[in-house]
Amino acid sequence: MRPDDANIAGNVHGGTILKMIEEAGAIISTRHCNSQAGEPCVAALARVERTDFLSPMCIGEVANVSAEITYTSRHSVEVQVNVMSENILTGAKKLTNKATLWYVPLSLKNVNKVLEVPPMQYTRKEQEDEGKKRYEEQKLDRLETKQRNGDVIFPIINPDRQTKEPHTVGYSQSSLIHLVGPSDCTLLGFVHGGVTMKLMDEVAGIVAARHCKTNIVTASVDAINFHEKIKKGCVITISGRMTFTSNKSMEIEVFVDADPFVDEPRERYRAVSAFFTYVSLSKEGKPLPVPQLLTETEDEKRRFEEGKGRYLQTKAKRQAQMQQAAQQ
Repeated sequence: MRPDDANIAGNVHGGTILKMIEEAGAIISTRHCNSQAGEPCVAALARVERTDFLSPMCIGEVANVSAEITYTSRHSVEVQVNVMSENILTGAKKLTNKATLWYVPLSLKNVNKVLEVPPMQYTRKEQEDEGKKRYEEQKLDRLETKQRNGDVIFPIINPDRQTKEPHTVGYSQSSLIHLVGPSDCTLLGFVHGGVTMKLMDEVAGIVAARHCKTNIVTASVDAINFHEKIKKGCVITISGRMTFTSNKSMEIEVFVDADPFVDEPRERYRAVSAFFTYVSLSKEGKPLPVPQLLTETEDEKRRFEEGKGRYLQTKAKRQAQMQQAAQQ
């Protein structure tokens, strides 16, 4: 990890790690989908399950990213990715990230054609049953997310923050506009999922930093859903806004909207959506209290309560896992 991979405190950007995770998942799933004779294809990212940043990675450490296919349905591949960091001076290693990603194979001849996935061999029947359950759960969640995906964040590039009250949604809300070039894209001419996630993390980080005015780091990312492909030549607008704060964490909602204005008569569309969670850190790297989010409108109050529900659900799930681990 080099200085341009990290923030001002020397911690590697969450978006950089997400990009590495996606690259590993794309490689292994594309290999699997082309493992049998048939139409050549490239695996495209459809969804990333909740990802927790278990430990910070620092400049000078070596990242080791490993990927394994854990389930295949007829048209999708589930990939588990682990990220280890290694201090090459001491040899110390630590697990920094665990992620689950879903890919679909797209034909090289016709990018709108989803091909069938070669089935994997399971070591036991329970492994297949558990994978099928995860597949049905993520499929249902993707549909629910798409149904509530009509919300709009108007791009704010250079707002007059002096007219905004500190710690309000409008004060920290941020946007980034990016022209999709060839280096952002796959062989099919569509944006790499990792590139999109890196930009989303940058915007969410700006929102968090503006709210706290301290060093911030990515703590976790809720499920990232890739609703539609983004083509080379599109202008994408990545917008983020604060939705919820607890005593020590912030939830930021991030949308990616695409404008296919080159050779495309299509109107702007929602391409990706997700929730990022950040924590505030002191110069010594210790957690700091987060300023309470001030909600002003009914929509902001509604989103705050929805975020609180997600926060309490995640907290309860984590406590149950800790109790289960203690009993084993």
